[in-house]
Amino acid sequence: MERFRFLTSGESHGKCLTAIIEGVPAGFRIKTAVINEDLARRQIGYGRGGRMQIEHDTVEIKSGVRFGKSTGAPICLEIKNKDYANWQDVMNTEKQDYPTEDAIRKIEGKSFTTVRPGHADYAGFVKYNLSDLRDVLERSSARKTAIEVAVGSVAKQILKEFGIVGFSHVIQIGNVKLDFYPKTYTLIKEKAEKSDVRCADELTSDRMKNAIDEASEAGDTLGGKFEVIFGNLPIGLGSYSHWDKALDGRLAQAVMSIPAIKAVEVGAGVDAAFLKGSQMHDELFVKNKIVYRNTNNAGGLEGGMTNGETLLIKGTMKAIPTMRKALATVDIKDLSPASAHFERSDTCAVPACAVVAEARVAIILTDALLEKIGGDSLEEMKRHFND
Repeated sequence: MERFRFLTSGESHGKCLTAIIEGVPAGFRIKTAVINEDLARRQIGYGRGGRMQIEHDTVEIKSGVRFGKSTGAPICLEIKNKDYANWQDVMNTEKQDYPTEDAIRKIEGKSFTTVRPGHADYAGFVKYNLSDLRDVLERSSARKTAIEVAVGSVAKQILKEFGIVGFSHVIQIGNVKLDFYPKTYTLIKEKAEKSDVRCADELTSDRMKNAIDEASEAGDTLGGKFEVIFGNLPIGLGSYSHWDKALDGRLAQAVMSIPAIKAVEVGAGVDAAFLKGSQMHDELFVKNKIVYRNTNNAGGLEGGMTNGETLLIKGTMKAIPTMRKALATVDIKDLSPASAHFERSDTCAVPACAVVAEARVAIILTDALLEKIGGDSLEEMKRHFND
């Protein structure tokens, strides 16, 4: 059975970010403009740093799509890093036997050995036997999530052909929580897309922005929590047959592995600890031979499978560890005490992280859909889907 899978490459300040996607059946309309819209959604957001003033991400489809439709071949995507123009000497892929003095000065100026607490620096230094932490920063950077959003946008375009749609919104930044939810998912999405912190309530959005301003003035950063919602999913995506086929586990891994994520919840999530069984579990009723539920504490997943209800996934993002307010650390050259290296950073990237999680969830759902119904073309998939 063909699977929807992908690999990415690229560094934060390298030439480009690329992805190869396998398993996209033939006949799907893949729109570059839609991918670019999702890339723009990832870049906006109150509290973003200077890098977003440089990059205006757009994707180029290099192969696998002809005249706007997938051909069944692997799809190659590329996003160029505009900032690479300022980093060519530092990120040169060729061995430099006789570098110029100017190049040496630039390379040394961007090299660093003081570990940044909360980043991959120390573990990466030990694991790969590195001497310049620049080699860790470049690939571990959340910059690589841009190409993942592009892949997720392709996945969302596939899902949409089957009426499956989703979105993300922010429910907490720092200690400011969203207490008032609009009545419908449609309204939540509309309001969140209009907010520069992706929050569905204007008053809460303003309070979140104030919290970000306060953190920025103090040289500090903020984390928060977001929710990803997908509706109209068929029953039975995933399986209880083996642990690694359980869809909740696959979704949790996809969201958990986003940089800075420290917790993932499904449905009621951590609040399930406070609910009795009679309160937690979603009772089933029948009307006109249609099964329905009045609650969705399970978040659309039971026994590792979709159960027909709306999928609800929450993610908790820690405060970004790169900050002007330097933390105590060590210098790997001699293990002497030092202050953490600082490179330009966001004050808060929770809204952007929500968009990345939305993409990751769409990728897993697309893979699960292909696994369930199969097909080498859109037409074949739709026949299977409607049987």
